[in-house]
Amino acid sequence: MPEGGKPIAPRLGSRIASAPVSIQSPRRQHLWIWFLWLAGFYSVWAWLVFGQGRWADAKAHWPIALAMAMGSYVAGSTPMGGGTVGFPILVLLFGLPATLGRDFSFAVQSIGMTSASIFILSRRQPLAWAMLKGAMLGALVGTPLGIWFIAPWIPELWIKVVFAVVWASFGVLHLYRINEIAGHVGMTEFNERWDFRLGLTLGILSGSTVAAVTGVGIDMVLYAALVLLCRADLKIAIPTSVVIMAFTSILGIVVKNLTTGLQPGVYENWLAAAPVVCLGAPLGAFMVGLIGRKPTLLFVAVLCVGQFVWTCYAERSAMGIGGLIGALAAVGACLLGFEKLRAWGAVLVGEAKSGKLGRSG
Repeated sequence: MPEGGKPIAPRLGSRIASAPVSIQSPRRQHLWIWFLWLAGFYSVWAWLVFGQGRWADAKAHWPIALAMAMGSYVAGSTPMGGGTVGFPILVLLFGLPATLGRDFSFAVQSIGMTSASIFILSRRQPLAWAMLKGAMLGALVGTPLGIWFIAPWIPELWIKVVFAVVWASFGVLHLYRINEIAGHVGMTEFNERWDFRLGLTLGILSGSTVAAVTGVGIDMVLYAALVLLCRADLKIAIPTSVVIMAFTSILGIVVKNLTTGLQPGVYENWLAAAPVVCLGAPLGAFMVGLIGRKPTLLFVAVLCVGQFVWTCYAERSAMGIGGLIGALAAVGACLLGFEKLRAWGAVLVGEAKSGKLGRSG
């Protein structure tokens, strides 16, 4: 455990940036890489749809493309992946299996989040590199294990409830902590090796559980550690969460394709949504810099709480009174965990000693 840390300017890799995080980095951007990616992706998509005669399939699934227009914006501008919208639309609105919603989340994020990540990296935005590298290594181990040994044993109802609980807890957290979270400047650095180990632990645990079961979530776990424990600026925490979700989504879809297989209908929905999210997620990453992250986070927080209510109402017969009480208790347990993480961060940076648990920069 580190002996403490002090607030510093944001880091680019292992180096400390000299400019405040609110100032555009003078380092040269390389957006041509992102445009090259777009050209390559749309060329492949056009070949799959028109060259392979799948236009009818893509056209028939236009509702999910419309839904993911908003979902991809959420993915690029918040720590919540596109599956945050895609999963409840497919499962709660369209009545499709939760396993399909999970596989679709992996599939669509492997394009949308990857596109946003390439955009972020091309713009050379600051990232929490030490923790991100650890989380990637942890996800590389944990996600396949979760897909093979945990996810197959989780019933459909539990998948829905796990998704609803995790997202509701993040929504409530932002509703009552938004001013503090949005007020962080820079990032508290402890120790590069400590950051890496924490990222590794989080990657293994969240990759094997929430990500493997729902197709999303590892991004939100890493984000929570950054903003609550490390007091990271949202301009560092959110891009870092986007990159880890892109990595995990690619890993998840590859592992499922090569081993367990995908649920029927995933490919057709992907054909319709992929060209939308390829632009939508980077657009979210760009637009949030113009309108601010706080309004977007508040809007998404309300959606997260709303989908919890929707899930509990739609599944009230299957869950019963005991299940509803258990779901509410699980949300409370998640919030308690967030508060413990926040308190731990306060101790590490010395705020607890002075009673200033709500540092804003």
